[in-house]
This record gives sequence, C-alpha cells and structure tokens, in this order.
Amino acid sequence: MTTAPLDLNDPATDPFDVAARAAAVIAERTGADHHDVALVLGSGWGQTGDLIGATLATVDNADVPGFHRAAVAGHSGSMRSVAIGDTGRRALVYGTRTHFYEGRGVRSVVHAVRTASAAGCTTIVLTNGCGGLNPSWGPGTPVLIRDHINLTAASPLEGATFVDLTDLYTPRLREIAKEVDPGLDEGVYVQFRGPHYETPAEVQMAKVIGGDLVGMSTTLEAIAARQCGMEVLGISLVTNLAAGISETPLSHAEVLEAGQAAAERCGRLLADVVGRI
Repeated sequence: MTTAPLDLNDPATDPFDVAARAAAVIAERTGADHHDVALVLGSGWGQTGDLIGATLATVDNADVPGFHRAAVAGHSGSMRSVAIGDTGRRALVYGTRTHFYEGRGVRSVVHAVRTASAAGCTTIVLTNGCGGLNPSWGPGTPVLIRDHINLTAASPLEGATFVDLTDLYTPRLREIAKEVDPGLDEGVYVQFRGPHYETPAEVQMAKVIGGDLVGMSTTLEAIAARQCGMEVLGISLVTNLAAGISETPLSHAEVLEAGQAAAERCGRLLADVVGRI
C-alpha cells in the first residue's frame, strides 16, 4: 500500500511527529524496533549498503510517511535495513535524499535525518557527489568533510532554536575514517542551492571564502542531525573538477560515471568505517 506524502510544509504539521510516524512504519516493515547508524547515499555511494552486511529488509520510500520517490538519476527510491556485519547492530540505509532544489521545503530535505533519529540512530553518515576545487583531487577521490558553508539561505531550525555547530562533523568519526584509510584528505564543503552547476566565478568565490568542495546537498541535513543530538560523519566523492577548475563542461552523466568507477573503494571505505563506529 502506498502512503500519500504528508504536507510537511503545513505550519500545523509537527515535523518531528511525522518523523516518529515514519520511524514506526520502518520498524514495522523491517521487524527492527531500533536502528543504530543511518547512511544517506549520494551519487557514487550506492554500493555501500551491499558491503556493510546483509540486507534484512527493503522498504519503498513511497510507503513511509513524509518520504518521496527518488527524483535524481543514479539514486534508489528505497531504504534498507542492513546488518552491520555480525555485531547484532543495524544500519538504516537511504538510497536517495530530497534535495533543496526540488522545491519541497527544508522540512522534506531533513525528514530522513529526523526519521533516523526517531528510529534510534545516534550516528549518521552523509555522503554526496561533488565538484572539487583542488586539482590534485581527481574524479573518484573521497574527501572527509571537516566543516561546511551553507549558501542556501535556509536552515532546518525554526523559531528561537539555537544550536552550536562547532565540530558539527564529529572529530572522533573523522579519526576512525582516517584509521581505515590514512590517505583521506579533509575539506570544507560549500552547498549551493542548485540545480544548475556553479559558474566559474561562483567557484572562485567559494574558494576565496574557504571552500574546497562544492555541491547541492548535505549541509541542511547535518544541521538537523546536530539538532537531534546525532554524531555526524560527512564524506564527499569528488566526481568532477568544479567549473573553471576543469577545462571541460560539467554534466550529470560525468558525475554518475565517476561514481560508478569509484564505487568499490567508496563502498569498502564506508563499510569499514561503519563497522568500527
């Protein structure tokens, strides 16, 4: 049975109540009353769930309150309950996300994060495909997010809700990732609104203000996760050099191709990290 998406933008709707209802449906469909770690898989990260452990249940997004089908090519329109090795713990793996540029509102963008928290997750791993500003980071390079710059002019926090974002991307988790892959670099992720790619001038602006990576996701989700008290690990996959850094025009097909080429390395990296968290 398909559940009609709720209007999260209705001021009378409590987004945390919808998240609790979504978590209840996930528990019913997966047979697990508790998940431990959540993963949001961006472009290039789709193989990760297979490498973490056995998929114990798959749930169509459209069957869960507040969720929608995938709107971007290369993303899966379902979520999975995955065994984390033989630890007895479970990962809630989202095969897609709602992007800010879809126009569904910030509440929809962060709904998966709030649902994961309601489902019991205390840690979330946010991944994405992005443009790189460092020429030494060729397509297929994973980079840890150590901080971000949010250029969407939006926030998932509503009203007089003040949340400290110091060390938003949990240092402990970044150290675990570096233990798994000592060659990992770190960078500052800059989120633009999208869906158009950034102009060369905008990329240079991002560089001037301290950015190393540019994309169209992640920052709003990370803020929502901090509000929920979750630890956050952010990892970007450089799928292309950003406009003006690259000598060739940008395309979504290029993003998908680079992601597929790096799928094994990225999937194994995250599987090992999740197993140690």
